[in-house]
Amino acid sequence: MPTGTVEGGRLVVEGTRIAGTAPENAQVIDVKAHWLIPGFIDIHNHGGGGASFTSGTVDEVLKGIHTHRLHGTTTLVASTVTGDMDFLAQRAGLLSELAEQGEIAGIHFEGPFISPCRKGAHSEELLRDPDPAEVRKLIDAARGKAKMVTLATELPGGIDSVRLLAEHGVIAAIGHTDATYEQTVEAIEAGATVATHLFNAMPTLGHRAPGPIAALLEDERVTVELINDGTHLHPASLQLAFHHAGADRVAFITDAMDAAGFGDGRYMLGPLEVEVADGVARLVEGGSIAGSTLTLDRAFKRAVTLDGLSVEDAVAALCANPARLLGMDDTVGSLEPGKDADLVLLDSDFDLKGVMRRGEWVVDPQLG
Repeated sequence: MPTGTVEGGRLVVEGTRIAGTAPENAQVIDVKAHWLIPGFIDIHNHGGGGASFTSGTVDEVLKGIHTHRLHGTTTLVASTVTGDMDFLAQRAGLLSELAEQGEIAGIHFEGPFISPCRKGAHSEELLRDPDPAEVRKLIDAARGKAKMVTLATELPGGIDSVRLLAEHGVIAAIGHTDATYEQTVEAIEAGATVATHLFNAMPTLGHRAPGPIAALLEDERVTVELINDGTHLHPASLQLAFHHAGADRVAFITDAMDAAGFGDGRYMLGPLEVEVADGVARLVEGGSIAGSTLTLDRAFKRAVTLDGLSVEDAVAALCANPARLLGMDDTVGSLEPGKDADLVLLDSDFDLKGVMRRGEWVVDPQLG
């Protein structure tokens, strides 16, 4: 609960919502010795179940969404990767329809406005400077469903694009950046409020040149994304972020690609080929890490069993903080009467046993 953990509590669901009182003859599900927490919220996700949000058909995108729901993600922002501007505008149209239908919470454009020095698994020939007119083109194509744009704000047009995004109520995220500390501070002052997968695809923390990491951690206006899969971050880096940003400024993300919930093999991430081996995704050419195969139930379990986080702090990073960031905390992100009945049921070992989305079981704990 927002007030903390309740021992032996009772939660009432009526229709699609959490209710304050139980109706007569309500069905009772006994989940003693389990944890009941809010549904997970993923603000940075490229696909899953063998499907890509950047290139898949509507049915394939829905398959990817459902794959993550099976792992507890009841609210998801669909992320694209760098592509041709006309193609990205076309994808924005398709994804905005799914957002209008309530299947996704919105669209996140990761690229093409990122640094070639920190491109990661993005096609360098398709990268471009963040011209505000082109940023506006993607916002318009999303028909009000653009939630976030990742930018290398040190590039020409970067600061003006941050201001444009802020004016339109779209999150400006700093990522895939080669910015200095001072340039990052300037971008935050202009309105940037998110660090795209902090530590990854940006200069390391230096004692004379602290770079973007220090600026992003120290500013209370910034929410920092972390990929807690054991590959993208050393546990000490995660602890550093929690210590300096505080539990109310961290959002765990998957940065998942097609292979999440699907398996090893070869996949396409935009125009680039990816090899997934032992659950780790890397570009075939160059070997850069190419997103993750993470699901948020695994991120949660790792946080509370290996990283030493409290259940309350992990719930904040997976539920309350991303809900607040998206402006959706009036409907999701916590267990309170009137909010959507989005629930995750975990056993005493923090393994997922049930998922409810808007009052309907996605994973029914009674059926196993």
